[in-house]
Amino acid sequence: MPISFENIPMTTLSYITTGESHGKCLTAVISDVPYGTSINEEAINIDLARRQGGYGRGARMKMEKDTVEILTGIRHGKSLGNPITLMIKNNVSNIEELGSITKPRPGHTDLAGAMKYGLTDARDISERASARETVARVAAGSLAKQLLSLFNVEVCGYVVSIGNITSNIRINNPSELRTKRDASLFYCPEGEKLDEKVKQLVDETTKQGNTLGGTFEVVVFNAPPGLGNFTTWDGKLDGRLAYALMSIQTVKGVEIGSGFQSARMPGSEVHDEIVMKDNKIIRKSNNAGGIEGGITNGEPIVVRAACKPISTLLKPLATVDLTSKKEAEAQYERSDVCVVPAASVIGEAVVAFEIAAAFLEKFGGDTLEEVKERYNTYLDRIGSMFYKK
Repeated sequence: MPISFENIPMTTLSYITTGESHGKCLTAVISDVPYGTSINEEAINIDLARRQGGYGRGARMKMEKDTVEILTGIRHGKSLGNPITLMIKNNVSNIEELGSITKPRPGHTDLAGAMKYGLTDARDISERASARETVARVAAGSLAKQLLSLFNVEVCGYVVSIGNITSNIRINNPSELRTKRDASLFYCPEGEKLDEKVKQLVDETTKQGNTLGGTFEVVVFNAPPGLGNFTTWDGKLDGRLAYALMSIQTVKGVEIGSGFQSARMPGSEVHDEIVMKDNKIIRKSNNAGGIEGGITNGEPIVVRAACKPISTLLKPLATVDLTSKKEAEAQYERSDVCVVPAASVIGEAVVAFEIAAAFLEKFGGDTLEEVKERYNTYLDRIGSMFYKK
């Protein structure tokens, strides 16, 4: 008997993170992972190590060795259906001994947070606002990637530009893309030639006491059509992806597909024409980035994010001391010069989580077997209606 997709209770995959930059640990608590989903702890650790890598990172990354400990929700390597708690301990856990931050850093959350809470010491703001929090998001996203991989959906983030140096290389094979990205100092698939140029730029910037931003891209391969919805504004998948990416501490802009470039082109060059190829309905191009009207259309999902330079500079900018109200130089906290490679890992994680959440909203069930059954039924229906036999 065919499965009815009506009146199926929605499974809402979600997570929260907890912890402070110099506290005891960071955690991610993930709800509604279907029962029986295999979770590989070492795969999470590999992603955590990638987040710590990339040329241009600061001293903190040499002090930490991020590894995950699964506290709840897993037995014999499989999810139990209840919330999963992932913990990453901080080696540097001296939060009680840290001094005040009274000279807020321009571009950081220091001053805005101090105003919000009525403080003259921004230390409590900085501890939670720090990008150290993203270690928990990478762990959660890594788990989401493992769920998606069971359905041949693959998510890959990589660097497109750092400073004024841009790569034009795009690779459509996920395995090749990961191999070339992972061989790069800057997680850019273009390789050694670009790495040398960017390394020189980062070294010069370091000597100047300055910082660098850039852009990264995340591609989702093999996502089925129909994820997300067009019926509610907050259910549109492109909006949810933009929301997730904008929540990353360094990100200041997001585009999907041809993005801002499409604003400068006529419609005849922007919209992806629909054709038959090998008995399948496909698009001739992918300027939409795999999403039309808030739902996936079967093409690769392509999202891009712009990262501002890190706001803690070795050569500090001007600020005002919150206690004396006198002009001063901004406080220096241990920091990086360039975090774009790490941001690409975080971007990959948050995109993976949103895709997994949309996937379970479409096909969700209490158990992994239910999800698989509903997914396969849906693909059969799609195949019979939109592909030639």
